[in-house]
Amino acid sequence: MTVNINGLDIVSADSRNYPERPMKYGVIVYQGALTIYNFNPEEGSEIKVYAQNISLGRKHAPVIGSGIFISGFNDEAGKIFIEKLTTNEIYSNGMIPTGQPNLITGAVFIAYGVYAKEIISNGAITTYGTNDMVLDVWGTVDHWITKKKIMSFGPSGIGFVNFGHVKTFKAEDSIETYGMGARGFNQYDGTIQDATFKSIKTVGDGSIGMQFSKPVGRITIQESVITEGSSGETLVKGIIKVLKADAISVLDGGILEELNILGDLVTKGEDVVAYHVNGGLVKAMYLKGKIMVHGKKSRAVLVEKNGKTDLSELKEYI
Repeated sequence: MTVNINGLDIVSADSRNYPERPMKYGVIVYQGALTIYNFNPEEGSEIKVYAQNISLGRKHAPVIGSGIFISGFNDEAGKIFIEKLTTNEIYSNGMIPTGQPNLITGAVFIAYGVYAKEIISNGAITTYGTNDMVLDVWGTVDHWITKKKIMSFGPSGIGFVNFGHVKTFKAEDSIETYGMGARGFNQYDGTIQDATFKSIKTVGDGSIGMQFSKPVGRITIQESVITEGSSGETLVKGIIKVLKADAISVLDGGILEELNILGDLVTKGEDVVAYHVNGGLVKAMYLKGKIMVHGKKSRAVLVEKNGKTDLSELKEYI
């Protein structure tokens, strides 16, 4: 089967009541205003997708539930192949109660069983609710570029969370999150080979700028990573945890081949760390700007729990 879409504008929708929802990583996901879901597990079942110029919701009047939701039956069956997906402005709100640990949405959600060759996000993408991911990948994406702001305004919202396999990702505008535990970028499973971010800013207790717990390739931040917050609760793989609003966090299992920060690392909160290698490994680290920490008990650099990092650019902060 082939699905061709061009010029679709969904002004309003509520997709929360559909019972078919994928589950993985301790969470289940609402379907979206635009849903392409291969629910056929038989061998050879596949859907090919060409979807261009997709717009969802309006500013301050988002669609309810996820935005674009594309899923296979599971990791092994009911495949979907996205040849090309292009989006304009997308606004979504899952309307999930605060404190709910196992329910999420995504403004653009590429779930399991999906292989996307190319995604181009031409317009701003914004979420407003609790546990609303802006960009979320469980599947495989070859190339993804975002040209406007990626923004989240709810607790435990994440600008871009990757559990899948991404070859290249580039954010040409900023990623900004506002809310307790609302992080900029997370790599919790899978990998990403080459990712470039213009800048990341988080505002809220527990709102980490970037966190890694799996191996990745080259990560480049063209400007700065800025966090404003201290400790706070946030959703991590279906569990509510307390995290600190570190700018860069590399956990056990996280391995970065190369980390390039062309601007600054800045924290504005108590007892947080700007560059925190907490059991992970950073093989090469380049810092063009400065590390600036504002807040009691906060530190510029902390390497602990057998973590290792290239310190050649960080000698003045140790």
